[in-house]
Amino acid sequence: MKYMITYDLMESMRNTNQWLGATARAYASYPMMSLGANPAIDWLQAWGTVTERTFQRMVAKPDWNIPVQTNKDGRDMVVTTEKVVERPFGDLLRFCVGNRPERTRKVLLVAPMSGHYATLLRKTVISLLPDADIYITDWHNARDIPVSAGKFDIEDYTVYLMEFMRALGPDIHVIAVCQPVPLALAATAYLAELDPAAQPRTLTLIGGPVDPEANHTEVTDFGRSVTMGQLEETMIQRVGFKSKGVGRLVYPGLLQLASFISMNAETHSNAFRDEIIRVAKGEASEHDRHNAFYDEYLAVMDMTAEFYLSTVERIFKGREIAQNEFVVAGHKVDIGKITTVAVKIVEGEDDDISAPGQCLAALPLLTGLPDSKKASHLEPGAGHYGIFAGKSWRDNIRPLVLDFIDANSGAPAADADADKVVNLK
Repeated sequence: MKYMITYDLMESMRNTNQWLGATARAYASYPMMSLGANPAIDWLQAWGTVTERTFQRMVAKPDWNIPVQTNKDGRDMVVTTEKVVERPFGDLLRFCVGNRPERTRKVLLVAPMSGHYATLLRKTVISLLPDADIYITDWHNARDIPVSAGKFDIEDYTVYLMEFMRALGPDIHVIAVCQPVPLALAATAYLAELDPAAQPRTLTLIGGPVDPEANHTEVTDFGRSVTMGQLEETMIQRVGFKSKGVGRLVYPGLLQLASFISMNAETHSNAFRDEIIRVAKGEASEHDRHNAFYDEYLAVMDMTAEFYLSTVERIFKGREIAQNEFVVAGHKVDIGKITTVAVKIVEGEDDDISAPGQCLAALPLLTGLPDSKKASHLEPGAGHYGIFAGKSWRDNIRPLVLDFIDANSGAPAADADADKVVNLK
């Protein structure tokens, strides 16, 4: 599989389907096609519209599109992003809200590198923005990174997190979601040993695989059922000539997307069939529920081969974090070195990606942390997405996380009235 031709073949198939959709939509839109009533033309145009958008989204990085925030005096404050730290494989972004005073809470959201962009946490950002200054890790698509930039595996990922935490200072509160949970834990422990003054005040770990064997899911079963040789042979490809990262070994986002869709093929087929029907009837809209979900779901990015393979081998198979045996640059990281950072675990009762118990396994590793600085929450009836972006997050988990942050840093009472004195002239 490690040939450019296989990578370019997938891209050619995607491009062809996008072209077919655009052609069908354009053909059905000719005025001549409306000379007589023909429902088949309406269906053709609807199919083309949905198909073109579907395959176009697969190679487009979504925009953040954070809504305008409103000041206390009713004036709008536009939200923009700025790069605080730039690195070849990912940047540290800050969300700037007009000229609003800095919030007392500074939150670093550690986004997953699991096939989707950091915009997967868009709703999480929106929900936290009124109450905190928000920073996020914005990982780059590996297909766009030249081979000359070198490798990027889970050790490099951990070092990046350490650099980002150092850049933001010790008054930061870190929230890691899903895949980066064990690495955020390791980065904090490494900082505790190398640079204690740079440690964050709190660390909230949401639905991540600290110990994949604590509660099996289809993800962990897959990791155990294949060998590393099989994974490297079937999942790794070289970036084709079209991209800046030509020749780089990657786990293609399109390949992962195909795996995701195949797991729930009937559900996705029904969703697209229903959307075509709505478009044909004129009941669909640009930002309807279908488009809002699939614009993000279908936008996938490539991961470097070394990051994907080292994640499977060392986090899932070797369980290095769970056994406190993780090594970064030849140095063994001891989770027990964390002694001052308050840690909170959040899990979803119905999480089928990181099942309950996988993230909770972090607490026994914190042998140097007093129980008063440990907390956990299991959200009833919540699935994986719900614990960081859904109703469960908004209504229940988000308030608990903010309370946890305040309890371990001093409540930001001044923020409630801060906007009243903003000078917007």
